[in-house]
Amino acid sequence: MSLAEHPAKTGSRILVLAGGLCGAAGVALSAAAAHLGGAFVGTAASFLLMHAPVFLAVGLIGAGRPLRIASLLLLVGLVLFCGDLLARDFLGSRLFPMSAPIGGTLLIAGWLAMAGSALIQNRP
Repeated sequence: MSLAEHPAKTGSRILVLAGGLCGAAGVALSAAAAHLGGAFVGTAASFLLMHAPVFLAVGLIGAGRPLRIASLLLLVGLVLFCGDLLARDFLGSRLFPMSAPIGGTLLIAGWLAMAGSALIQNRP
């Protein structure tokens, strides 16, 4: 059967991919922070590294829809939050107005959705 027939498997693979990319970016940015400095690079690296295992875990366990939605909120929040911090250091300007606060809010919402998923019975 193809991946098109199993959207959950495609979602799981995307989360594993996101986890690997976040981990790699976090390590690379940690090195950049150590060698180049920058006020926000280290923070972005830490956020990427702390969230990478979440994406890997949710993707590898083939979690249900509530956890995948929570992970998507985390991923979008992480891209906006870290993207804004990195744009400030590397480009000298924000990603776009309010991108870091929006990203941070999505990160909080994603973690709350992750916690809330424990209260929801998964359907196959």
